[in-house]
Amino acid sequence: MNDAGASDPEQGASLNDSGSAGGDEPRPRFKRVLVKLSGEAFAGGAGFGIDPDTVGKIALELADAHRVGVGVAVVVGGGNILRGQSAEGQGMERAQADYAGMLATVINALALQDSLEKLNVPTRVQTAIPVSQVAEPFIRRRAIRHIEKGRVVILAAGTGNPYFTTDTAAALRALELHCEAVLKATNVDAVYDKDPKKFADARPYKTVSYEEAIERKLRVMDLTAFAVCMENDLPIVVFDIAVPGNIKRAVLGEGIGTLVGRTK
Repeated sequence: MNDAGASDPEQGASLNDSGSAGGDEPRPRFKRVLVKLSGEAFAGGAGFGIDPDTVGKIALELADAHRVGVGVAVVVGGGNILRGQSAEGQGMERAQADYAGMLATVINALALQDSLEKLNVPTRVQTAIPVSQVAEPFIRRRAIRHIEKGRVVILAAGTGNPYFTTDTAAALRALELHCEAVLKATNVDAVYDKDPKKFADARPYKTVSYEEAIERKLRVMDLTAFAVCMENDLPIVVFDIAVPGNIKRAVLGEGIGTLVGRTK
């Protein structure tokens, strides 16, 4: 498949050096971001599988952020279909289970691509394992070029290696594609000092340092992914995907959720 791939629903203006596509939209805080979507986000209230209405809403959120002029890459999980660690617990060999989980992320990526293209957002899917009939292989320079041309790049199949989570894939891909932040879309509105579902007095953080997050064992991302972000000074914004407009707010730098990064 060549750089252009299938024809774009609309070519869209390439992002200029200021990170803005023009118009009266507010200036984004970040010129290029990586959005991490869990597989569970695709299931909606059903808790399993793909809910088309929910995926359509996620696509609309991404489209709104994209139209501000920011470069957007997306890493998707697959837990709504199959989670490697859970399958291992049911007797499946771990590496085999992880590979099956990678294929689940490809299914989610194709569903998201379909919804984005219905909104006239030019999109490419790249995978860490070859699935050449439906997606490009992950090639770093090609992915960067797609983003420069104003396309949303959806990255599936994690890192392509078992034993690594899609959180780790998100951290690695963000660095490879020169993203300025990881936007971690979750089912909670912030990082809390303790589990808000168990403790009524749990307090949300507006900002928290990498060091404090580790010391307090705050579950921002898995430890490997978090270490990659910390070592490379890559900020993480944690926010609730269920609130309309939150991806765009995160891109614009509005005070939503929790910002994890250097505080000194």
